[in-house]
Amino acid sequence: MQQVSIGAEKVARSRLLLICLLGGTILVFCLNIALGSVHVPLSDVIRVLLGQGIENATHESIIMRIRLPRALATVAGGAGLAISGLLLQIFFGNPIVEPYVLGISSGSIMFVSIVLLGGYTFGLSVLSPLFMFFGSLIGALIVMVAVVFAAGKVKSVITLLVIGIMIGFLASSVRSILTVFADIETVGRLTLWTMGSFSGFTWQQVRILLIVTAIFALFAVLMSKPLNAMLLGEKYAMSMGVGIRAFRIGTIVIASVLTAVLTAFAGPITFVGLAVPHMARMGFKTSDNRVLLPASILGGALMMGICDLIARTALSPRELAIGAITSLIGAPLLIFMLLRKDNGL
Repeated sequence: MQQVSIGAEKVARSRLLLICLLGGTILVFCLNIALGSVHVPLSDVIRVLLGQGIENATHESIIMRIRLPRALATVAGGAGLAISGLLLQIFFGNPIVEPYVLGISSGSIMFVSIVLLGGYTFGLSVLSPLFMFFGSLIGALIVMVAVVFAAGKVKSVITLLVIGIMIGFLASSVRSILTVFADIETVGRLTLWTMGSFSGFTWQQVRILLIVTAIFALFAVLMSKPLNAMLLGEKYAMSMGVGIRAFRIGTIVIASVLTAVLTAFAGPITFVGLAVPHMARMGFKTSDNRVLLPASILGGALMMGICDLIARTALSPRELAIGAITSLIGAPLLIFMLLRKDNGL
């Protein structure tokens, strides 16, 4: 009877935390639309979101053309990176891996750089978002396959992480060599993109990001039970009827696509995929992926929204690189939570 009571309390606590995360995400989403170099009243933001017109045409234009696409991109991008990080941590059985650490983001960066530099070299001032997405996806999949192949050859996790870091350096070197053949203006565009930013998101980019993230996030949620089985090892998962080959391919594809679609449009953004799953595990005190997946989705969206809000407003009208903000906020918070856990507080 006591065990049933404890289980019910744990479920109630998880639901309450998820509701708090959802509320926080909605609040930050609205603040991202309202705050900036031009202040837009929160009441106007809510009216526009509800499909109602407002008297100030300038405010409506700012919301619909600039801030709403950007806010939606932060929600989808943060959720996608958090899911990708969680899947990779389970796949490799290591809590310190994420797309950037394993070099997956670096592969995306390298191929998008090739697309950008090649496009501008041939006189294309505007490149199709789908073209950039597929270039980013090819790079992510190539690196992911290489890392998985390396994982089958080495036993040490440290060695695997070093391989991922070296792949990142290799991709960076290729990108640096390519810039030699580009003009100064093209190099400047590429440099701004590699700093990571949600600035200038178009509705076409947002639609692609939202659709891709929603579809593959759903696939990840449907994999909750196989993911839980994999926590106890491949042999146990096989005994529970999990197809290991299909599971591996599914995990690789989902993690790579979610990383690639954001990197293609916003550039490399670090730490979200590493920090958010950790925070979800510690905050919810569970390893059950039926809880961790929705928690990571909301936590990633919330963290990315907060970081983008700081990047836009801290030194307004100047804008900071969002990757610097995610590391600046995520690293100390994760260190604090790890120390708190080790001290039993």
